[in-house]
Amino acid sequence: MAFKMFIGGKWCDAMDGTTVPVVNPATEEVICEVPYGGRREAEEALTAAAGAFPAWSRASSYERGVVLKKAADLMRERKEELARLLTMEEGKPLAESRSEIEAAASYFEWFAEEGKRAYGQIVPATSSGKRHWVLKHPVGVCATIAPWNFPVLLQAR
Repeated sequence: MAFKMFIGGKWCDAMDGTTVPVVNPATEEVICEVPYGGRREAEEALTAAAGAFPAWSRASSYERGVVLKKAADLMRERKEELARLLTMEEGKPLAESRSEIEAAASYFEWFAEEGKRAYGQIVPATSSGKRHWVLKHPVGVCATIAPWNFPVLLQAR
C-alpha cells in the first residue's frame, strides 16, 4: 500500500522524500510506508488551509453542514476498510476500530447540525437605551497532533 499526505488539494510525499514504516503491532510486519512530514509540510498545510478559510467561512452553516454530513456518510460507506486499516496500524480489536469510525462519523453529523444552532444573542448594555449584539463566526485555522490511541475519533472531535 502506498500512502501520501493531502495538502492544498493534492496528494504529495514529504518534501525531502523521507518515509517511515508503519508496523502492525500484532505481527510486527511492515504494512506500508508513509511520508514523514515535518515542519515544512505542516507550514504548507496551514498556509493552504488559511487560503481556503475565507471561502469556507463565507459558506452558510447549512452549506458547511452538507460537507460534514457527506464526510460522515463516506466514513460509514467505507467503515470496514477504514476499520481494517486502523486495526492493522493500531493493533486494537476490529470491533473497537469499527466503533471508533462510527463515533467519528457521529461527531461529523453532530457538528453539521450544531452549526445551525450558533445563534446570535442580544445582551443588555449597562447604558440605557443600548444593547450588545453577540454574533458567532469562524475564527480561523488550527493545527493538532492526534494521540495514537484514538486517531480518527479525536481528530473528528
